Amino acid sequence: MSGGAAARSGTARALALVMAAALALYVVVAGGLAVGFLLTGTPLGLAVGVGLVVFTLVGGWALARELVFGIGLDRAVRELDASGGMPAPLPATPSGRADKQSADAAFPVAKADVEANPESWQSWLRLSMAYDAARDRKRARMAARRALELRKVRQTGAQEARP
Repeated sequence: MSGGAAARSGTARALALVMAAALALYVVVAGGLAVGFLLTGTPLGLAVGVGLVVFTLVGGWALARELVFGIGLDRAVRELDASGGMPAPLPATPSGRADKQSADAAFPVAKADVEANPESWQSWLRLSMAYDAARDRKRARMAARRALELRKVRQTGAQEARP
């Protein structure tokens, strides 16, 4: 990775850890409050306690899911970088984001790569990066999930083939 990309990756990782810590703190606090409400024994206290338990479980599930996704994506990007498969860096705006026109021009190349290699996790990951550069976060995430699924299938298949 280039120096700028590595710095952005480190900043993103730090921000993700701070957000994960904040959500973990919420889960602990909400869990404690839920227990307190449940121990009151009143109908309203029980209803609020059950609601807090549900929100706490959903929050914990979301935190775990996002952490697993982020770790998997980080590993895939590192593997792609180590193999020399990263797309060429795009010109950046002063804020450090990819220039929108350059990103839009690079997108058809990534899309054609996926169409030519639909079972390649590397192609899907590059498409995800193209979507991200074009500021289409929803499709970037979808393509990244597909890349991780294909990468997992490849790794699982390789492990099953071993004696």
